[in-house]
Amino acid sequence: MIVLDTHAWIFWVNDDTDELSQNALNRIQSEDTLGISIISCWEVAMLVAKERLRLSIDVQLWVNQALKYPGIKLLPIDPEIAILSTRLPGAFHGDPADRLIVASCMQHHAPLISKDKKIIKWGNIKVIW
Repeated sequence: MIVLDTHAWIFWVNDDTDELSQNALNRIQSEDTLGISIISCWEVAMLVAKERLRLSIDVQLWVNQALKYPGIKLLPIDPEIAILSTRLPGAFHGDPADRLIVASCMQHHAPLISKDKKIIKWGNIKVIW
């Protein structure tokens, strides 16, 4: 399994593959299971609510359809992930969604598809881009 950061999930579902690196796209296409943190559903809805993201359909319909893609596995936030997100090693930034996504990767021993430079620079999980 690999985990998709919220932006990677949006690019992939919206078939905006020019926004994905070739390496990220290859991994997405070759992987059997694509993990999506439940916080990414919230993050997509917030981006729409703040008008930083426009979708061709209602956000609820988009999320419902996006979670039905083949291989998608919705990753819940359990107590271990919630607590781990507050105990990330090193100097990780304060964005709660990023912290929960990274903690999910650590809990599931899965790499992350992300172009987030802060996460890449942090260096405590494998990031594919």
